[in-house]
Amino acid sequence: MVKSRLIYILLTLSLSSTLISFTSCVNEESIEQDTVQTGAEMLIENHLDELDGKRVGLVMNPTARIGETHMLDTLMTLGVNVEALYAPEHGFRGEAGAGEIIEDGVDQQTGLPVYSLYGASRKPTAEMLEAVDLLLFDMQDVGARFYTYIATLGLVMEAASESGIPVWVLDRPNPLGGNYVSGWMLDEEFESFVGPYPIPAIHGLTMGEMARMIAGEQWMNFDSDPELRVIQMKGWTRDMIWPDTGLEWVAPSPNLATFEQAFLYPGTVYFEGTTLSEGRGTDQPFLVLGGPETSLSEEKIHELNQLTDQLEVRPLSFTPRSIPGVAPTPKHLDTESYGVQITLHGYEFDPVRVGLKLFQEILNASPGAETNDFLYNLAGSREIDRIISGEVNPLEVNFGLESFLEERREYLIYE
Repeated sequence: MVKSRLIYILLTLSLSSTLISFTSCVNEESIEQDTVQTGAEMLIENHLDELDGKRVGLVMNPTARIGETHMLDTLMTLGVNVEALYAPEHGFRGEAGAGEIIEDGVDQQTGLPVYSLYGASRKPTAEMLEAVDLLLFDMQDVGARFYTYIATLGLVMEAASESGIPVWVLDRPNPLGGNYVSGWMLDEEFESFVGPYPIPAIHGLTMGEMARMIAGEQWMNFDSDPELRVIQMKGWTRDMIWPDTGLEWVAPSPNLATFEQAFLYPGTVYFEGTTLSEGRGTDQPFLVLGGPETSLSEEKIHELNQLTDQLEVRPLSFTPRSIPGVAPTPKHLDTESYGVQITLHGYEFDPVRVGLKLFQEILNASPGAETNDFLYNLAGSREIDRIISGEVNPLEVNFGLESFLEERREYLIYE
């Protein structure tokens, strides 16, 4: 391990002066070209000297980038003393599919130890933190309660507080915007790794704001107040969704390769709690929906196309295939299935309510399709049963979010 790290350092040192000059240019150009500068960029621009003399640990995934370069590689090339890496779901460099267990290992490019936070332990142990003085947390979230990165954030903060280690969150945009809040509040009985906090399905917080709320509301078992610092973005406002940021989309997980998929994901994720396909094993997960027995009439397809002029629904037959690292064993593997292909023409609609309407109609048009308990973990509430039964119109459901909106107010960073 020492030998590989030395080789890596020697190789990168030869490029360091060029990269430092290049980084300066990137920062200057990003102000002109990009509406938003991420917390990672602001760390490099304004706070790099504060890492001098510190042993740094990184809790990151492939979205921790400046331009095309992973933050690990940037920090090491700039001389930061990185000592340990911590891998959430999907892995530190994105080598694992959804739900795949991550094993401890070694980063092949740097020789640094990689500790799994999505395996036998989802919380860093004291032993994992022995070699570091500071943790940098940098991941692009989707803005949904059931995306596991916010659960990892809380566990990292809890472990760090027990070991007396500061956590700096390098903030990034909420792709769905900071004003969009939707979905049911989490009922306590459904608390899980995909539902770690009493928040709605779509919370409208950045990772930095989420960290502040986790600490302020004491949602974790903190031995002492966590030493938290948010490295804020520059140029992001709450009314921005992803296309407004000027930033390139980097897939936060293998099955959200485009922002279009991520935008509808908060409403079509509920197919994961059924025997129906949510599109894994196709090139359009969360936009391709159905199953082997799904049968939607032309009239029903026409009705779904009236939901909004920014969403197009067309009938589709599809066959899920095994895609290593993305969807190795999708539902209905190699079985012809029927359903719909969703195409987005804009983003001015509520993806949760529209997604729930799609869920309701496709489930009811699929004889033999079944739900399972994971559906309640995703919804956070048994109220979804009233959607399935037709008792409640998904487009008119009242999620009762007034208290949460007031509660979150003091933790907001951006206007």
